[in-house]
Amino acid sequence: MFRAIEPQLASVATVVPAGDDWLHEIKLDGYRLLAHFDSGHIKLVTRHGLDWTPRFHALARALERASIKQAILDGEVVVLDKQGISSFQALQNALQALPSKRAEMVYYSFDLPYLDGWDLRDVPLEQRKALLRRLIPTDGPSIAALRFSDHMIGQGPASREQACRMGLEGIVCKRRDAVYRSGRTTTWLKAKCAARQEFVLGGFTDPAGSREHFGALLLGLFDPVDHGELLYAGKCGSGFSEASLRELYRKLRPLEQPQTAFRDPPRGADARGVHWLRPTLVAEISFTGFTDNGRARHAIFQGLREDKPASEVERESPAKIR
Repeated sequence: MFRAIEPQLASVATVVPAGDDWLHEIKLDGYRLLAHFDSGHIKLVTRHGLDWTPRFHALARALERASIKQAILDGEVVVLDKQGISSFQALQNALQALPSKRAEMVYYSFDLPYLDGWDLRDVPLEQRKALLRRLIPTDGPSIAALRFSDHMIGQGPASREQACRMGLEGIVCKRRDAVYRSGRTTTWLKAKCAARQEFVLGGFTDPAGSREHFGALLLGLFDPVDHGELLYAGKCGSGFSEASLRELYRKLRPLEQPQTAFRDPPRGADARGVHWLRPTLVAEISFTGFTDNGRARHAIFQGLREDKPASEVERESPAKIR
């Protein structure tokens, strides 16, 4: 049994592949976790090897009821809204709520790198998924918590269009014959319906009007050439509830520092009332695209990403399909 497996990651798609060499899954909107099953014991591990089992205690207990002896499943923990669509904000709300009031969490699995003593990472994806489909129960006490992430073969552009009409985040396109390789690859591609990625929080502004706690967040991205340089990427003042403003402000205040971490900080009127931060918090932001000078347009806060270190947050670049 492996102690840890670094998961495979998807690159941003330049175009959605249309051929039958590819299968397409719904892009889930939650936390990526590897579920380690070992004789009735469950361990939920982030993509950077952190043990988050205590954080998802109720989900882990539910997964223990599945008849899986020894396996590592790759998947995502989500909370579904009333339309059955995964919502990152709903997941954040569930994690902040009291245990008795938390929404039900679901683990959708889409890959199976290890099963019963066998390393399956060199097995083609479609065969791994066939094994996974048979492994995941279709009835019994664990069915609500553990589900198979199904897929379509071919028709990539139509699949993405349908996903966008349904209000989903997008799709993930994977080569049917792909082996499982840790790190970011071009055999897995993510095709989003709207621009969305992680940003580093480098500051915040004073509140204005009736708003309390803070006004807007200052966003940053590390330079992919020089990882030590944080580049200013605009402001985000939307997507907050009263509860999230209060909770986020509680996490921002201990990180205040007198000097900016940005290489190119906002100046003049744009810097008025700004509190600089030590750049350690990562936020998921949806936006309509970047301006010519690298600012995120119409940024909307989705939640904090505690599963990714700030040092890895760069501007996502589309990958070329080989």
